[in-house]
Amino acid sequence: MTVAETSLKNFQADIDKWMAENVPKNPGFLLPLTFLEVGTEQQLDFLRDWQHKLWSAGFLGMHWPTEFGGQGADPAFQGIVDKALSAHNAPIIFNTIGLNWTGPLLLDVGTEEDRQRYVKNILTGEEIWCQGFSEPDHGSDLGNVQTRAVRDGDDFIVNGSKIWTTLGNYADHMILLARTDTSTARKYDGLSFFLAPMKVAGVEARPIRKVTGEYGFNETFFTDARIPGSCLLGDEGGGWRMAMKTLEYERGVIAGQASAHSMQSIGLEDLMNAMHDFERDGAPILEDAMIRDELVKLAIEAKANSISDRRAGIPALNTDYPFGIALSNKYRHTEYARRLKMMGAHVQGAQGALFMDDDKAYMGGFWQRAYFANFGTTIGGGTTQIQANIIGEHVLGLPKS
Repeated sequence: MTVAETSLKNFQADIDKWMAENVPKNPGFLLPLTFLEVGTEQQLDFLRDWQHKLWSAGFLGMHWPTEFGGQGADPAFQGIVDKALSAHNAPIIFNTIGLNWTGPLLLDVGTEEDRQRYVKNILTGEEIWCQGFSEPDHGSDLGNVQTRAVRDGDDFIVNGSKIWTTLGNYADHMILLARTDTSTARKYDGLSFFLAPMKVAGVEARPIRKVTGEYGFNETFFTDARIPGSCLLGDEGGGWRMAMKTLEYERGVIAGQASAHSMQSIGLEDLMNAMHDFERDGAPILEDAMIRDELVKLAIEAKANSISDRRAGIPALNTDYPFGIALSNKYRHTEYARRLKMMGAHVQGAQGALFMDDDKAYMGGFWQRAYFANFGTTIGGGTTQIQANIIGEHVLGLPKS
């Protein structure tokens, strides 16, 4: 065993011990399954304290530079932490848009002033970030962004609206894509990218109630909102390139994220454990041939996803269609999770119609809540349909028609 392998093995033991002693237990109220469901101040305060505790122990953004709050360690150490967080059923790390999209982007292309100003506060949870890309009338068609940012002296005046703004009502900053020029021949050339403040006059985030009854998404309105010109990231009119790089982080195409633990891990083993509590025609449901057939299909798909994740990290397998495997993984994982959670509700029979507010619901309606909440992940980072189109057109070379 090499010195590096020994170091990782020792760290694995240390982090498991730390998690066993420090992962918070049930706080007595509902915790979000994903960062898309942070909907109350109570949840926010709890998760902010948990993120700060994890960062204080040196277990968040471990591979980020020390001068910006990281540990300057090998990325493998963060991978061990993230696996331990899942294994110990730890609460999510909530500031995902900052930790996994904005932070890596700033470390990659931001100015030194930007890095000093923002990165450490992202890690500590002191400042929360949201994303302003999608719009009510244009969805995932980012090239048609209509929110306007008009220069006025040293500032920009912003008007328009954004949709699906996760954490928008709590956020301090937004990564904002807005149109600064309407006269360009190519619509992509008139866009600019801003590190926009949220707590200024003219910015209003309105929470959207989801089918689960929870919140997390928002619609954000800009009405003559004034933001400093220093918030511009990159060149004016160069926003499309910044947005595409951000989406590469969001979709897991390129690495650099501070933590992968933005969602509670719910896998096939959890589904199998739940099935021990159900019968069909007087026999354990796991003896039902059709149920067993569906479980085998899910097991095969889970293994295929795991192998595909490994393939995405092998350069030789990504030369013909760069990022093609990583792009398909986002699509595959979210759709697999949807089907898995749907089955968790399906096997309950009529009881699967009960929800969280019914005291007779199995596991408090956990599987039903998980299934409905999962639709948020099929929207974020590009909807399932948009993702399939990207793969078909840009990876496989299929015609738009």
